Amino acid sequence: MANPASKNGYDVQIRYRTLSIHVENTKDEKVFLSRGKKDVATDPATAIRNIDVHQLNVDEVYRRYSIAPQVGLEASSVARKAKLGKNIISSPPTHYWKKIANYVFGGFNFLMWIAFILTVLSYQPLGGDDPAVYNLGVAVLLILVIVVSAGFYAWVDWHASRIMKSIKTLIAEEATVIRDGKRQTIPAADVVAGDLVCLTIGDRVPADLRLVSTSSDVRFDRSLLTGESDMIAGSVDPTSDNALETRNLALTSTFVVQGNCIGICFAIGDKTVMGRLVAMSGESKFKLTTVQREVWFFTKIISAGALFTFILSLIIWAAWLRTSFPGYLTASTAIINSIGCLTAFVPQGLPVCVALSLTIVAKRMAKRNVLVKNLATIETLGCMSVLCSDKTGTLTMGKMSVQNVAFLDQEFVVDDIRKRLQVTDASTPSAVRVLHLVARLCNGARFEDDSSTSTSVEERSVKGDATDTAVLRFSESLPTLDSSLLSDSHEKLFEIPFNSRNKWMLSVVRERKAAEDAHTWILVKGAPDVLFPACTHFLDADGQLQYLDSKSRSRLQALQMRWSGQGQRVLALCRRAPSTVVSKIDYFNTNPNTIEEAMYSEMQDLTLVGLVGIRDPPRPDVKDAVAIIRRAGVRVFMVTGDFKLTGVAIAQQVGIVTQEKIDTLAELRSSEYYNTFSQSSRHDIKPTDDDPIRALVITGDDIVTLTDADWDAIFGLYTEIVFARTTPEQKLRIVEEAKLRGDNTVAVTGDGVNDAPALKASDIGVVMGSGSDVAKDAASMVLLNNDISSIVDGIEMGRLVFDNLKKVIMYLLPAGNYSEFMPVFANVFLGMQIALSSYLQVCFCITNDVVMSIALMYEKPEADLMLRKPRNARTDRLTDWRFFVQVYLFIGLMMWPAAMSMWFLYLSQHGFGFYDVILVYNKWADGWKGYTIDELTHFVSVGQCCYYVAIVFAQYGDLLAVRNRRVSLLQSNPFWGPRRNLIIPVGMLLTVIIAIVNLYGKGLQDVFLTAPIPGMFWGIPFAFGAGILIMDEIRKLIVRTYPKSFIAWIAW
Repeated sequence: MANPASKNGYDVQIRYRTLSIHVENTKDEKVFLSRGKKDVATDPATAIRNIDVHQLNVDEVYRRYSIAPQVGLEASSVARKAKLGKNIISSPPTHYWKKIANYVFGGFNFLMWIAFILTVLSYQPLGGDDPAVYNLGVAVLLILVIVVSAGFYAWVDWHASRIMKSIKTLIAEEATVIRDGKRQTIPAADVVAGDLVCLTIGDRVPADLRLVSTSSDVRFDRSLLTGESDMIAGSVDPTSDNALETRNLALTSTFVVQGNCIGICFAIGDKTVMGRLVAMSGESKFKLTTVQREVWFFTKIISAGALFTFILSLIIWAAWLRTSFPGYLTASTAIINSIGCLTAFVPQGLPVCVALSLTIVAKRMAKRNVLVKNLATIETLGCMSVLCSDKTGTLTMGKMSVQNVAFLDQEFVVDDIRKRLQVTDASTPSAVRVLHLVARLCNGARFEDDSSTSTSVEERSVKGDATDTAVLRFSESLPTLDSSLLSDSHEKLFEIPFNSRNKWMLSVVRERKAAEDAHTWILVKGAPDVLFPACTHFLDADGQLQYLDSKSRSRLQALQMRWSGQGQRVLALCRRAPSTVVSKIDYFNTNPNTIEEAMYSEMQDLTLVGLVGIRDPPRPDVKDAVAIIRRAGVRVFMVTGDFKLTGVAIAQQVGIVTQEKIDTLAELRSSEYYNTFSQSSRHDIKPTDDDPIRALVITGDDIVTLTDADWDAIFGLYTEIVFARTTPEQKLRIVEEAKLRGDNTVAVTGDGVNDAPALKASDIGVVMGSGSDVAKDAASMVLLNNDISSIVDGIEMGRLVFDNLKKVIMYLLPAGNYSEFMPVFANVFLGMQIALSSYLQVCFCITNDVVMSIALMYEKPEADLMLRKPRNARTDRLTDWRFFVQVYLFIGLMMWPAAMSMWFLYLSQHGFGFYDVILVYNKWADGWKGYTIDELTHFVSVGQCCYYVAIVFAQYGDLLAVRNRRVSLLQSNPFWGPRRNLIIPVGMLLTVIIAIVNLYGKGLQDVFLTAPIPGMFWGIPFAFGAGILIMDEIRKLIVRTYPKSFIAWIAW
């Protein structure tokens, strides 16, 4: 079921707590009487106060919903109740007027509105009795710009959201229910009131449930509702009269993080507590991503500069030009020319490209079946410097299978045991039957299908974690040993499921025989290094009980080391008879917590039945993906709950560890470089390019003892690290300590409940599509096809979006900002006729700038993009001083003088010298240099068009130059090869056509005073564009040849 509440952040948690307080105030009826005629039935506090299912005993709950334990709803009841609606929480209402207002006034559109209003004023009333049609034309053009921009923003937003919604539907949210006495897995949306719902570790609660059966250790994560990270114990009995506080209700969108339980659904969809909170929360708040925040900051700076120069030009006109040079500029003309300050400063293509990046990212990620919850995830991936990866199910396939079985005196390959059992070979170890019993009955997994003959064991669907699934399939696959008969002949009395803290599972089973003949066994399965100390005896292969002495322990540990070194997960299978005290427990009427405490006291004097070695092969794509990620400057660490040798073996297989010498904590502390960072800032704690590659293995026991100095040395000196035998709390601490140092942007991959805290605390949480619901909720990116190479795609995409936006700004500023502003500056301060009309400025901003900016956003990655160091999110900004040196002191300093030279060259052909054009002010009037005012106006119009065409073609050189930061155009042209981008030549052709239409369109000539220009002014600007490109090619050559030179140092 969709979880819209996750979008609302702390708002849901605040409303949950507020609602809980209101529900507590049951005696204050005035609160509700004061509501007047409002329908109190729809009030969330009233509705939740009316919940009483938690106060009923279990039998009363079954009677209320007319269902029987272990049977659930009948098909006819399900069909009837399904008509009442789906179990789906409605999304918060969308305030479309806010969206429309953002489209219309967002970005630089508000500056366009200012320009539009002032242009209309300059037409009337400031235009007088004979207002210039030109002014009205510019006003129409500006409103057209606003409409087109708003429409484009709306289309991009709609398109991106549609793609993301389609991807989210690929995540199947399911629920396990009991109907007609059978367990069924159904879509969560099909759950109905009265359903008997079964929950296990890692499941999301699909609806509001009244718990009727729980394991002793069941725990829920309610942080989405309460904001508190502590696990909440589940209970069958009520613990509070308040439905929001009692522990015998499991509420929608919370998670089972430990144990298992069964509950009866009493509310679905919008009638759940979460549904009511979402309805109260209203529309989710919009949050800016990192890049959007930087662009917004840049927009504010640019807008402030535009408004300042606009106001300054009007002040100068009013205070100086109007009085000192009467007739030079009328009020209407001064406003129109000053509008150039607004349009010149506005890089109109920038907000378009930021919006477009949403669609580009969404499409690319959709193609790879990657669910990205927001654009910020991709941007952050571009900054990622540390990747902490879980092992099982992430680096490995998560398809475990038992490969080896060993008793203390014999070791077997599983296939060998199967063959011996098939031929009833006398050499079959007798202990195999005991091992089979422990493997089958001390197991948290189960087959979902009823038939054992319809499909092979390997193809049958299993509900449970990968380790239990492997052991279950192994026990089921042993010939002549009937697992179903074994299950039917034993009754499970109690169970403590596996958890990451104990690292073992315990089951109490009893034979289904007469009481005096029935044997009860305590069966335990778990990590050998945890269970070996609790073992005092062992079964040999013949099934004989032997004492476990120190020599035998050494043999077992050596075997564990050998199997772990091969990358196998090793499990110890043990049993014991219960003590006299425990054997007298009434398992059906004793509090589960009391039983659990008693079982902990039984974790001694165990008999080791045998060891099993489980193989989980690495994913085929992981090694190449790790290599690419490491080449991109990202350190990859393994964080696993497995034994250290198993973790190291897999790390070596996938390329996380490449060094033969792997340090331990003791070796680290005794090394000569241990105190390297004792005086360093936390920002500097990271390996340098000159440091050798070092490898380290740290265990969970080590982590408990680590000091700040240890953490500094770990993250400052080591490139290859394996953290083994870690608990969820330790995984969380690893992430937090990594984030504290070296300006690290930390990503975490995982798929299980144990990974959820670390996933949530990381900068980027990445979970496999096959992962648990808890992990998916905590993560910000879901790899639906379980392909870890998608992370590589995400890193590249994050870097590419940032890189291309940087190029867009680099392209826009020299012409769209610098070269357009200089004519306005010369007009106001130097008394020259404006060299680029307001119409041509606006036209250039909305056509050339936008078209070419979009072309740049579709640029493919440069060859070295994935070889660069990760961007430091704290210090590396979208623009910096090097960037502005390139814009204003290199490209821009070539472009605007080149364009201005075309203005002066054209006027010089008609007898105007330099000082006949500049510092003229109001002399440019009828009779100046023997020309009439109409002729002078024509010269200005043609000169403006010459300037316009010059920056159109000069900008081609800028465009081709900014495509690459280091590589020559000859190696990455837009026409063919890996950097092919045919949108660029198409865009160039389109801008030429626009220029031709502007200059030769009869209607445009009449309204906007454009005019054809001499042929030479179409040709010379090509040389300007080529010159800019050649100069930048020379700069790049110097940077490549002399990487430590001054030119390389100031390179953007």
